[in-house]
Amino acid sequence: MAKEAEKNKPEEQAAEGGKEKKKGSMLKWIIIAVVVLMVLGGGGAGAYFFLNKSASKEAQAPAKPPIGAVWAPDVFIINLADAEADRYLKVVMNFELSDPLAVTELEQMKPKVRDMVLGVLTVKGFKDLNNFEGKQRLKEEIAMRLNGHLTKGKVVQVYFTDFVVQ
Repeated sequence: MAKEAEKNKPEEQAAEGGKEKKKGSMLKWIIIAVVVLMVLGGGGAGAYFFLNKSASKEAQAPAKPPIGAVWAPDVFIINLADAEADRYLKVVMNFELSDPLAVTELEQMKPKVRDMVLGVLTVKGFKDLNNFEGKQRLKEEIAMRLNGHLTKGKVVQVYFTDFVVQ
């Protein structure tokens, strides 16, 4: 019987050792799960505060109007300065202004504005206007000339709504 008791002891010890291994293994998985949850929770909280902060800044910024005050002069039809051919330019434009009071000022000096724009357009040739860069330079030149005469506000942008060369 003593021999049987000694035989049972290693089996009991092995079973107890297995329980300790199971306890250690289970404890290891619990620790891993807690660490993973903490990392995910911290990342989620950080993302929430970061995204919420940028969204609140966007909400606080005042919405800019898509376009300022606009003044539209009459249609311009002119002869281009081309020696090799008779070419005509028909252009309709709008001026975006920084101050709504500039609209009334432009209306009052409409003949002067037309004269300035015609002066800019009549010296241009087809080669000056047949590409994007030429049209951009023309817009900048017209805006610069008009801004030299305005006292209330300034021309922010010139928009061509119709541009035909024939």
